[in-house]
Amino acid sequence: MTSPKATVDVVVLTMNDRPEPFERAMESLLAQRDVDLRVVIVGNGVQPDHVPAGARTVVLPVNEGIPAGRNAGSDALAGPDAGEFVFFLDNDAVLPATDTLARLVAVARRHTRAAYIQPRIADPGTGVTLRRWVPRLRAGTATRPGTITVMAEGVVLIRRADYEQAGGWPGHFFLFHEGIDLSWRLWDLGRTGYYAPDVVIHHPATDPARHAPFYRLVARNRVWLAYRRLPAPLIPVYLALWTVVSVARIRSRANLAVWFRGLREGLKGGHGQRSPMSWATVARLTRAGRPPIV
Repeated sequence: MTSPKATVDVVVLTMNDRPEPFERAMESLLAQRDVDLRVVIVGNGVQPDHVPAGARTVVLPVNEGIPAGRNAGSDALAGPDAGEFVFFLDNDAVLPATDTLARLVAVARRHTRAAYIQPRIADPGTGVTLRRWVPRLRAGTATRPGTITVMAEGVVLIRRADYEQAGGWPGHFFLFHEGIDLSWRLWDLGRTGYYAPDVVIHHPATDPARHAPFYRLVARNRVWLAYRRLPAPLIPVYLALWTVVSVARIRSRANLAVWFRGLREGLKGGHGQRSPMSWATVARLTRAGRPPIV
């Protein structure tokens, strides 16, 4: 017996700054077969200038950041008709085959303990999967499947029920590390994540440091993440480790100064509600290959 077609709620954000990639992304999405799609386009501070027929729109008066925009889109499709899954798709990502999304759903139905399924993201020109797109510590082999504890949040499929129970994305993060926060909350519900590298989605290999607030937000959100989700004894360990790693990685003194300003900003507060994971979750994450201090 074949499984019934899944209903997938798809959330795509736009700031009207990628007209051609956005149109290609939407064409590849609407070409998907063997799934029922409900699509919402979130204009983050703009009125979307490309809305395919049948797609809903949400217009945010100002740019509220990526996680808040994703929350607004998923909320717009919530309710009694909500899909089994929510699929978050960057507006410059392309689904290269018409069965890409159906294959991702099939993986989710095989791995029932997984709250989220992460496809392999690859640059369309080179086929290269960047290290930061492989959601595990040993990222050298991008084609090895298995359980994962974090996610590359720009392209990910999440079960609607798990997503809502976890409370969605941390909207006030604006950008960076929101996927770790959500992943840890999903794991704290007793769920897992799964990496499915056989399902490939194309995304240009851009440098996140191109964003002006990169170093500040990366540092600030590390602190917020620790304060929100870690048991108290692990917070100084986590922050000390990432300070050492960041000092070693960031070559520019100017960028490092910005990073430390972000660190101080995070230490001043603003992280939101503290809801630390249980020690049982710490143990589960550690057994899965990534203790929540690295």
